[in-house]
Amino acid sequence: MTTLFTDVYMSPRLLAPGGTPADLATHEQRYGPLAYGAPAALLRTLAESGLTGRGGAGFPAYRKFVAVADAARRTERAPVVVANGAESEPASHKDKTLLHLSPHLVLDGLQLAAEAIGAEEAYLAVEDGASYLESAIAQRRDPVRVQVVRLPARFLSGQASALVQYLSGGPARPTHPNPPVRERGVRRAPTLVQNVETLAHLALIARYGAEWFRSAGTPAEPGSILCTLHVPGREARVVEAPFGMTVGRLLPLEGASAALIGGYHGTWIPAAEAARVPLSSAYLGAGVLAALPADRCGLTETARVLRYLALQSAGQCGPCLNGLPRMAAAFQTLATPGPQGTTRTDISRWAGLVEGRGACHHPDGTIRLVRSALTTFTTELDAHAHGHCTATDRTPLLPVPTERI
Repeated sequence: MTTLFTDVYMSPRLLAPGGTPADLATHEQRYGPLAYGAPAALLRTLAESGLTGRGGAGFPAYRKFVAVADAARRTERAPVVVANGAESEPASHKDKTLLHLSPHLVLDGLQLAAEAIGAEEAYLAVEDGASYLESAIAQRRDPVRVQVVRLPARFLSGQASALVQYLSGGPARPTHPNPPVRERGVRRAPTLVQNVETLAHLALIARYGAEWFRSAGTPAEPGSILCTLHVPGREARVVEAPFGMTVGRLLPLEGASAALIGGYHGTWIPAAEAARVPLSSAYLGAGVLAALPADRCGLTETARVLRYLALQSAGQCGPCLNGLPRMAAAFQTLATPGPQGTTRTDISRWAGLVEGRGACHHPDGTIRLVRSALTTFTTELDAHAHGHCTATDRTPLLPVPTERI
C-alpha cells in the first residue's frame, strides 16, 4: 500500500491537497480554466520553463515536442500523442498516485500536448486504474478523444518503443531504437510519448507560466519531482520535492548503510554520501529512494532485484538473453556466504561486454545497479567471501513481485 505524505518540502503543485482525489469540478475550481488556441505560444513557454521528462531519461520536453512536430510535417503524417502511465518499476508509485489524485491535471496536459504538435489521436497507457481514468475522461468535453489502454504488467511495458508497438497491435516488447518513436511510432506515425507527470507539469506551466515553474528547483534543473520513498517498517510514501533538495532531507538515513537512488536501474550509494546528494534527473530515474538499514544485506537485496530484471527482459538480444541471467546467477553466488572464486572478476568483465549492446537500455540500467553494488558493498563482499554475512534481519526491503517472475 502507498500513502501520500504532504510534508512541507514545498507548496503542493501536482498532488491534491489532503490526499483526496479531485473530480473535474474540484479540479477546475482549484486550477482554473485551461486555454487552448495558441500552440506556438505554449511551445515558447515550454522552452522557457526548462521542463524535462519525468519518466526517467530527463530529456528536455520542448525538444521532444518540436522533434515530433517536425517529423509530422516532413512525413505528412498526423502525429500521435501518448501519456505514459505504465510505471512498470515495482518500487515506484508516483504515477499511480498522481493519476489517482489528479487525473484531470494529466488529461489537461495530454490535450495541450496534442494541440501543440497537431495530434488528433491520443492515448493514456496504464497497467492499473483504467476504469477510474475512463470515468474521469467521461466527465470531460475535450477537443481530442483519449483512449485508455491497459498494458501488460511487465517491467519493460512502459519503455517507449515497447509501448508504441503494443498500441500498434504488437507485443509490448522494445524494438530497435532507429528510427526513434518520435519519427516512427504508433502505426508508423510520428509519436510523442510523455510520462504522465511531465504532462501534469505542462498543464500547470500553461496556466501559470515559465517563471512560476522555475520558482522551484535550481536554475539548471527547474521545477519539482515526485518521489517514492521506501523506509523499513513504513508504507511507501509519495512526496513532491524541488530539484536540488538533498536526499537526506527526504529519506531518513539514520541507521542506514546505503541508499538506492533511482530504482532498479539506479545506483547504490553509501548512506553518508547519499544524504548530501541533491535531487537531480541525472540519476533519479523513476524517482525511487530507498534506505537500506545496516542490519540488512545489500548483496541479497541486489541479487533479488537482478533475478527479477533478468526474468523480465524481452529476451530478444544477446545481452538480455544470455548476459543478464548469467550475471544474476553469479551475483547470487556473491550474496551467499562462501567461496567466490573468480565471480567478482567475471561479473565486472561481463558488465563491460553487455553495456551498450542491447536493443534497449534495459541491460545498461541493470549494469548500473550491478556496478554500484560491487562498489558500495565491498566490505560485505569480503565478509561473504570468508563465509560470514553481517546482516541480522532477512526481511526483504525492495518489492519484487513474485507474480511477475
